[in-house]
Amino acid sequence: MRIDVVSIFPEYLAALDLSLIGKARRDGLLDVNVHDLRDHAHDRHRTVDDTPYGGGAGMVMKAGPWSEVLTGIRESAEPRSGGKRPVLIVPSPAGAVFNQRMAYDLAEEDHLVFACGRYEGIDERVVEWSREHFDVRPVSLGDYVLNGGEVAVLAMVEAVGRLIPGVVGNPESLVEESHSDGLLEYPVYTKPSEWNERPIPEVLLSGNHAKIARWRRDEQFRRTAERRPDLIFALEPESLDKGDRAVLAECGYEVGTDGVRAVEKP
Repeated sequence: MRIDVVSIFPEYLAALDLSLIGKARRDGLLDVNVHDLRDHAHDRHRTVDDTPYGGGAGMVMKAGPWSEVLTGIRESAEPRSGGKRPVLIVPSPAGAVFNQRMAYDLAEEDHLVFACGRYEGIDERVVEWSREHFDVRPVSLGDYVLNGGEVAVLAMVEAVGRLIPGVVGNPESLVEESHSDGLLEYPVYTKPSEWNERPIPEVLLSGNHAKIARWRRDEQFRRTAERRPDLIFALEPESLDKGDRAVLAECGYEVGTDGVRAVEKP
């Protein structure tokens, strides 16, 4: 997979050289390129922003430098693209919320381009123009505002990059983590078996793999019901077995043919 990131603070992306993503880059599993937007501003001060039309606070990133850098990225990738358009991800609080399902979808792509906006954002005409050459996707990390897109890009690149085959050493760990099956991950423990007068659940010492699997599944439901009930309501009834339904009932939910709903307490 090729990943291009455009920012006015390229040093912010130095974390992409660390940990599993950095190793994947060195091993050739990920081709990550960071571009300085100011290299495409040709005045003496390397200006990339200007005042907004219509007035208002803050500055807006200019179209010229963005069109130049994005054109260069697209043209450099064309010989290997096979005619497929790159995906341009624009971090924005006005975008679709990033989640694990989106991470899986993006991991299937060959070329991702991330546009790190700053100030009050990027001139909207850049987004409109980019749709002629890219699959454009405004994406948000959540319902809050950051100073720029770099933090969001670091999170998304790590979430997507770790799904590329070979990046994570044990692929089974990708299956058993939070959100992989619509639920939060179960609690995990390591040695010693008792710490600070707190023992681990006895079932984990039983050696009975079926019971351990059931316990972990039940804990997923309990944790999700407590912390993210919205995920419970999104579960598909046909995906739930007898044990799942029993623990959901214990947590205050019932499963009908049309979905999962909370049971009103008497």
